[in-house]
Amino acid sequence: MGRLTTLKPRHNDPRRLVDCIIRPLVTEKATRLLEQNQYTFAVRPQATKPEIKAAIELLFDVKVVAVNTLHPAERSKRVGRFAGQKPHYKKAMVTLAEGSQIVLFPDV
Repeated sequence: MGRLTTLKPRHNDPRRLVDCIIRPLVTEKATRLLEQNQYTFAVRPQATKPEIKAAIELLFDVKVVAVNTLHPAERSKRVGRFAGQKPHYKKAMVTLAEGSQIVLFPDV
């Protein structure tokens, strides 16, 4: 039998947590989900659900109930005769507790 090793927990360094959130996603579906208190963000592909939850709670000072993630399919991009891929990202849909709210666009 192999030797059992214990995995070290990831450090929850606030600087590292803030870097896992790339930007909020604003689409028709994301706008519809705002009515259900769900916010959609683009995050680093390596980010885990606990890291995303901790980053949202740290950045916006809200209580997160659930985090759902998915990897959208990569889309091809063409510039003249050169074909390539758009940068890959991970999408996170964050459900907030009742009464919590994130103000994404304060002046709108």
